[in-house]
Amino acid sequence: MKPILFRDQVKLYVTAGDGGDGGVYFRREKFVPFGGPSGGDGGDGGSVILKGDVQTDSLLDLYDHPHQKAEIGEHGGTNQCTGRRGQDLIVKVPRGTVVRLDRKDGPVIGEVLEDGQELNVAQGGKGGLGNIHFKTSSHQAPREFTPGTEGEKKILWLELKLIADVGLVGYPNAGKSTLLTKLTQAHPKIANYPFTTCNPILGTLEFEDFRRARIADIPGLIDGAHEGIGLGHEFLRHIERTRLLLFVLDMGGMEGRDPLEDFESLRDELRLYNPELGKRPFRIVANKMDEPAADENLARFLEETGLEALPVIAELGEGVDAVKEMLHDVMFGDDPPPDLINPE
Repeated sequence: MKPILFRDQVKLYVTAGDGGDGGVYFRREKFVPFGGPSGGDGGDGGSVILKGDVQTDSLLDLYDHPHQKAEIGEHGGTNQCTGRRGQDLIVKVPRGTVVRLDRKDGPVIGEVLEDGQELNVAQGGKGGLGNIHFKTSSHQAPREFTPGTEGEKKILWLELKLIADVGLVGYPNAGKSTLLTKLTQAHPKIANYPFTTCNPILGTLEFEDFRRARIADIPGLIDGAHEGIGLGHEFLRHIERTRLLLFVLDMGGMEGRDPLEDFESLRDELRLYNPELGKRPFRIVANKMDEPAADENLARFLEETGLEALPVIAELGEGVDAVKEMLHDVMFGDDPPPDLINPE
């Protein structure tokens, strides 16, 4: 069995560093037998910080290492020296990571949406006071100090919603993975059976003017996906942050499918999962145009919907250039889709 190479949900146990205790020291100087207190303050403990990383596409590393702990602060030293501060623990996460407290449906405490964005999820403890702070005119040799406070300990639930410009949506075996390979350098598994794609796949489409668009191939949906039926429901969250939906329809009507019914059912599933997806800009790709019934099905689809659909044969690469041109015009034209991450 192949290892799982993608994780979009993980339970994380984070522990910030404790603050160091204040020091209890006295000066020892020649001819000064009672030199007075000189204990310094303890150092603060390190915090646990999530940091967005454009090179990270999965939560797999955190799934393998769910316990993350920052460094503790050092105790206060002599000569009023403050203890060294504990180092913060920087945990790299993919852009689009949603952080919830305690449980899968717990309150959202933050999101990491940008490369380099930091989110402090566990604050380090404060260092304690050394005995230098407790000296008074009547208390010349104090031995009092305060201990450092404990760092925060939390149980977090991290959920990844991929950030992509375009999301490929379709039924199993519609040809989404094949189309992705023709548009980008991604290499998803391709085979002639349903649910070949078991995880979302990201690819980058590079245009001739050096602009780029990230495309996400979402595992095939089936009727009832919004209720948890099939595989696609596990990954519907990844469609939420795509700026454009690209419906890939099997226009050949293989296995007795009706592309018009497929399109309406797919839109219903998205709306039932999240009503906002029903308002998302979309385009349609009519795949498998080399099948005998494809021309008739496409003509009926265009007539009954009044929509446009780009005819392609993804397996042969026919029509793919037209898809690229369309995506460039939509993404970088005069009226591009809304930026769902940084709305103006």
